[in-house]
Amino acid sequence: MYPFIASIVKGILTITGGIKVYNKSQLPKDGAYVVACTHTGYIDILWLGVSLLPRQIHYMAKKELFKTKLIGGFLSRLNAFPVDRDNPGPSVLKIPSRLLSKGEIVGIFPSGTRTNEQTALKQGAITIAQRSKVPVIPAVYLGPNTFTELLKFKKAKLIFGEPMYIYHPEMDAKQAREHFTHELGKRLSLLHDELAKK
Repeated sequence: MYPFIASIVKGILTITGGIKVYNKSQLPKDGAYVVACTHTGYIDILWLGVSLLPRQIHYMAKKELFKTKLIGGFLSRLNAFPVDRDNPGPSVLKIPSRLLSKGEIVGIFPSGTRTNEQTALKQGAITIAQRSKVPVIPAVYLGPNTFTELLKFKKAKLIFGEPMYIYHPEMDAKQAREHFTHELGKRLSLLHDELAKK
């Protein structure tokens, strides 16, 4: 179902303005990795997934979206899995770790919420990548955030940064998580500034 829905979404998004993707060469051609992307609306989720085709991405999504069988079932078919943001349990690490062990891509929005403000990054993306020994790819999206804004036919922009490997020879695991969470924040900020000038 994912390829079919993704092709429809790609067609709709392309008609309403399209997207310019920068630095896609930074993405590993195969194997597992975590994409840590800024999150300002619902459209960035769609464009990120479309931009990674033909590979599929598995998204962390707040559990509230899965309350109804119809919506929850649809999201599950689009490779989304629920996470309790208020009381995170073992599934926060277990599910993405299992996906990464199979060579899949996991998409995480490290701010934990849709926002246009500078938000302190949570350590989820870094922790999961560290645990699975896979790189984190920073990503920044600028463009329409709502379906109403899509109708203004404004082109979206998406930029990928260099892969981050969550390891430092002089730090223990906890120190490395804190260090690379801060580093991810800096890289996202720099990518945002770079993308805004394009």
